[in-house]
Amino acid sequence: MKILANDGIADSATKILEQNGHELIKTNVAQDHLAKYINDKNIDVLLVRSATKAKKDLIDACPNLKMIGRGGVGMDNIDVEYARSKSIEVFNTPGASSNSVAELVFAHLGGLLRFLHESNRQMPLEGESRFKDLKKSYAKGMELRGKKIGIIGFGRIGKAVARIAYSLGMKVQVHDPVMKNSDFSIEFSDGQKIDTAAKSLNLNEILKTSNVITLHIGGTKEIIGEKELALMKPGSFIVNTSRGGVINEEALDLALENKHLAGAALDVFNNEPQPAIKLLMNPNLSMTPHIGAATVEAQERIGLELANNIISLSKK
Repeated sequence: MKILANDGIADSATKILEQNGHELIKTNVAQDHLAKYINDKNIDVLLVRSATKAKKDLIDACPNLKMIGRGGVGMDNIDVEYARSKSIEVFNTPGASSNSVAELVFAHLGGLLRFLHESNRQMPLEGESRFKDLKKSYAKGMELRGKKIGIIGFGRIGKAVARIAYSLGMKVQVHDPVMKNSDFSIEFSDGQKIDTAAKSLNLNEILKTSNVITLHIGGTKEIIGEKELALMKPGSFIVNTSRGGVINEEALDLALENKHLAGAALDVFNNEPQPAIKLLMNPNLSMTPHIGAATVEAQERIGLELANNIISLSKK
């Protein structure tokens, strides 16, 4: 099969696919020219991440496509059911990046609670002239241990977050509108394992009682708006590494400005790749440019999972 990895793929996946007789093309084709390229090159399989869209118009324009693979969890950039109605196999890699996203959550939280996002901006500017003043300004940080973390969405990533939170001594509570099972396992490097469960709450309860809220849900439907932010504990924090759109950014900006929230972290934005300038200028926001799954290890796992799916499905 001829495979177009339009948003890139790990070298290890390239090797496996070629060893199994497939041809892999890593050219990045602009969305407007993608259908023509697929047809001209007789592409059988399209692999995407979050940048490339495989919607109805592309599917209709490319009748020879046999598979669409998404390197990552959410598939909102693919018209999944429509593709399947056209007998196109659609698959993703839901577990490959869970740990990378979970670690980013705590990278942000550690920075927020110790003011690293601010001090890293100010030290190059004023570290030499106002060292003692900056030390005083950032000397009231907090520990994560003992804090209540509210995890909204308790799938693979939510459970990965729970494992890290539990190991840090946090109190784990969850809300998931679909899944009712709050059990999760913690595996140690020596092979030992602990089975435990998180406290399950409704949305309002988890907002009212958590020191930290972190979002891990699919889709882009708004879940946290002005009303929900107002329910959160004064001085609490919120992190979104799921999808832009699930938090009302204007309401979040206001909640930070009026000091109702102590801080927030965003890895995803409503208007990627051009986030609102007002958000970018907010000093109480810790921000990254949608890098939740962007670790060497995660990309390796994603590539191998995509490759194995193609190999398996091509043998049917």
